[in-house]
Amino acid sequence: MIDFSEYTPCLDANTHAQALNSAYYEAARLMSPRGLDQYLQGSKAISSLGKGEDLVLTYIQEMPQVVKEVGEDIIPDIVTSLMRLASHTSGTVIGLMMATLPLAAQRLGDAEVLRAYLNLIHQLAGKAPRGLRPMFNVLDELLGKLTLGGLRRWALWGTQAHARDLDGQMAYFGLSTEASKAVLQKERRGTLFVDQQRRLNFYLRALWNRAFFMRPTAGDYETRRGLRPGIEAYQIHLPDAFDTYRGISGLEIYRAAAAHCAAHIQYTKHSLSVKQLNAVQIKLIELFEDARIEYLASQTFPGLRKLWLSFFAAPLTIKDNPSDHHPMVDLMLRMAWKLLDPEFAAPEPFINNLATSFQEQLQLAPHNNKISHDFGITFYQQLQSQITIPSLRILENWPIPYRDDNRFIWEFDVQKHAIYEQEGIPELKRQVRRYVSAIEMANELDCELAGDDAQEIWVLATPFWLDQEACTINELEGKEPVSEPYLYQEWDYQAQLYRPNWATVIEQRPPKGDPEQIDALLTTHRPIATRIRHLIDALQPQGLVRKRGYEEGEELDLNAAVRAMLDIRRGIMPDPRISIRITRHLRDLALVVLMDLSASTNEPINKDQADSPSILQLTREATGLLSWAIDAIGDKFAIHGFASDGRHDVRYYRFKRFRQSYNDTAKARLAGMTGQLSTRMGAALRHAGWHLSQQSAQKRLVLIITDGEPADIDERDPKYLRQDTKKAVEELATKGIYTYCLTLDPDADRYVSSIFGENRYSIVDHVQRLPERLPAVFAALTS
Repeated sequence: MIDFSEYTPCLDANTHAQALNSAYYEAARLMSPRGLDQYLQGSKAISSLGKGEDLVLTYIQEMPQVVKEVGEDIIPDIVTSLMRLASHTSGTVIGLMMATLPLAAQRLGDAEVLRAYLNLIHQLAGKAPRGLRPMFNVLDELLGKLTLGGLRRWALWGTQAHARDLDGQMAYFGLSTEASKAVLQKERRGTLFVDQQRRLNFYLRALWNRAFFMRPTAGDYETRRGLRPGIEAYQIHLPDAFDTYRGISGLEIYRAAAAHCAAHIQYTKHSLSVKQLNAVQIKLIELFEDARIEYLASQTFPGLRKLWLSFFAAPLTIKDNPSDHHPMVDLMLRMAWKLLDPEFAAPEPFINNLATSFQEQLQLAPHNNKISHDFGITFYQQLQSQITIPSLRILENWPIPYRDDNRFIWEFDVQKHAIYEQEGIPELKRQVRRYVSAIEMANELDCELAGDDAQEIWVLATPFWLDQEACTINELEGKEPVSEPYLYQEWDYQAQLYRPNWATVIEQRPPKGDPEQIDALLTTHRPIATRIRHLIDALQPQGLVRKRGYEEGEELDLNAAVRAMLDIRRGIMPDPRISIRITRHLRDLALVVLMDLSASTNEPINKDQADSPSILQLTREATGLLSWAIDAIGDKFAIHGFASDGRHDVRYYRFKRFRQSYNDTAKARLAGMTGQLSTRMGAALRHAGWHLSQQSAQKRLVLIITDGEPADIDERDPKYLRQDTKKAVEELATKGIYTYCLTLDPDADRYVSSIFGENRYSIVDHVQRLPERLPAVFAALTS
């Protein structure tokens, strides 16, 4: 028997003894000792709010039912949410929320989704506190028809429509108005996961005679499309709702998606490496790997093949989003259809031939996923000769809803594991770096070429020379070190909230090239170099500056004084500005040149010309000339670059640091830079701003050079990264750091001004003039 008086001083233990003891026995049956302690401490915290005994009693009675649905890890989040609501609304409304929480936990079905629900309630408490009580009264109907994303859009529509109409707000959230019911019907989804979860569990168990763990994901916040299915830590994550797709019911989509993900778990024995692959190659390899595991599943369960083929029977054109339609998506769809159905004949012979070869190899070695890798690369090479490869954002709009995102089949870089630890992926053993002497290195070294899984890495203060190879170990097989991860928030423009620690920036040392390439720029661009020389002369510090026309100053302006005396003699009001002010005009500037090094910079400027230089090459030339100009002036500057592979891996390169001179080392790194991956601009700007904030300068500037808008492989909504970049620019401005964008995208007017502001960007219509335009931009910035 537990003494509740210690945890609930506001309750009469004798009056409520039966209810308290009954709730405690249920909690003890469902919770671990740790969870039970959190439960009791939570009741103590709720009691301290002073919102009445009904709230405390409701918490004690209802929390075990919530834990039964989503687990005990949710307890601290619920307690925190209740305490946050205490400053917004009454104890009665908070008690009503607690009373409906078991229903929400049952309908949402996952702890992470329930946490998002708690955040939504807190957001509504600030925007529409009068609407909470009527909404809780009809929550059963709302969650019976809406996903969490649909509930969020329905609620936010009501807060905006009735922001100042309190009576209308209460009527809307109580489903008493036609507008409320109309929006509810608009946001209603076809088939909810929570209604089909039990049936899907039996379905998969009947197929493979084993249990699969399935969890819902709430991803349809911005649009109704939501997240794709996925597998993480051997758990199947399915969208919390599916709409009817080309006559196929939501239940059939759930069956196809669940069976497809289960086939991945069942038949994927080894992961594929992402090294030396670009994003489009990865997408095409996934196409063949999906076909491989579906082939294996269909050999045992032929009915699955019929189920999956039904998604390809409809016309293969994308009508939902014609602006993103690209012929390559049709080619990928026909390849996926041919791989699944050998009897299907694609209009393109190379698709039929490649699919037939893949199916022949599959019959010989069906469990070897290396086949998928090889055929995916071959398909990529054939597509390059047939069509222009589009950006990954277009290929992400995959129209087949049951296919998963294929995270499960890949083995990522060791850099990412440190970040994934925060999201539930098991922790890797950290490597230890030991600094040893040359004798220890020579006599006790176990392996000269330590891999990523090495427990210890030995470091020498001087190079370790190999006589036979006539070079050092580092020159032969060395790996450049990477930094500790830097975590940055990102702005969610739909929720109007920051996502904390959302993007991860990892600094990497760039490869080196030939520094003479940079030195040759002045010879190649001699006319431009001459103009830069004139700019340097104009931007030199001027020392002491005498400015006339002040009422008070250090010296008397004799000419102005004589004119004033003449005016007095003539009876005219004299001009009092007869002084000279002496100021010390010194330049105090710190500048970061931030280069976009995404894969699109590898494209030639003019695709019709065989010898046309790439965008990356001209960016290198322009940055080299600009660096020479800034170095001659004497300002503090750094040269950085960035590329991204999702929010977990924003790669940041420092070609020249502030304290480093512009020497051959910096030039070699500038000459060796390459273009790869995507453009997560907001995180890179925040990291560049952090480096600038370490510099003591009156004026701090970020000059970003890019060839397109922000985009990344894990974000389908193009507006999301634009809004986050705009927020990053505003954050830097509050710290006294100004940004200027030099963009090579001729269509940038539609987005770049909204990100950086008017007069804070320049569009280079003809990219060949980039080296000529950069000095003029620098002069405008520093004037």
